[in-house]
Amino acid sequence: MMRPFSASELLGIWEEGVGRMPAEQALVILAAAFPRVPHTRLGQLTVGQRDACLLHLRALTFGTHLTGRATCPACQEQLELAFEAGELLPADSLLPDPEANEPENSATSFEIDAYELTFRLPTAIDLAALRDISFAQEQLLAACLLAARHKGKDVQVADLPPAVLQALTGRMGQAEPLADLSLAATCPACGHNWQILFDIVSYFWSEINAWSLRLMREVHSLASAYGWREADILAMSAWRRQRYLELIGL
Repeated sequence: MMRPFSASELLGIWEEGVGRMPAEQALVILAAAFPRVPHTRLGQLTVGQRDACLLHLRALTFGTHLTGRATCPACQEQLELAFEAGELLPADSLLPDPEANEPENSATSFEIDAYELTFRLPTAIDLAALRDISFAQEQLLAACLLAARHKGKDVQVADLPPAVLQALTGRMGQAEPLADLSLAATCPACGHNWQILFDIVSYFWSEINAWSLRLMREVHSLASAYGWREADILAMSAWRRQRYLELIGL
């Protein structure tokens, strides 16, 4: 069962993940949340399952309220955003439990324009394996396309027509709506409506990074003032640390 991260756990996540690619940082966070689950199993979470878990962990650790900024694509107006974590997931969404079950990612088949295609959904490890972002879509499709046949002959993903590739990506999106965390937005200046994609990995990691840097400064200040060990300071509640910081004028 997922629970809030402790101060020491957040520092451990930050130390392990700093400097890594976002997809790798996502797996670092999940590994800390599910320490008894093999990394290979966590890596088999689909992107939607991964992001749903991360959103829930963020809500448990830092609260359900989120804020951000966005630029209207029509008039370039800057918007201040404030929303709740629950607005990003369908009300009937079920969170995966890697501790209890293997992640589900069954194969799906469909036909279009005489092409027979079978695919699976992208996983957390698929994203972590990407190194050249300019070819990310091609690499993901090659990994997730299990079979492609045209008039009885096998076809490689690179040889699929654009219309078939578009249908494939569309079917993949329909098969996992959790992979598309988005918010409906309306520009107060021009009235333009659009969907804002929300990147929970970057958002959560930026919070962990800022929180960890601030906590390190607090630990340094308290250790310097009182001679306390880091472990003792981290074991304090945030409220108690703040009271001691106020006593030394911080």
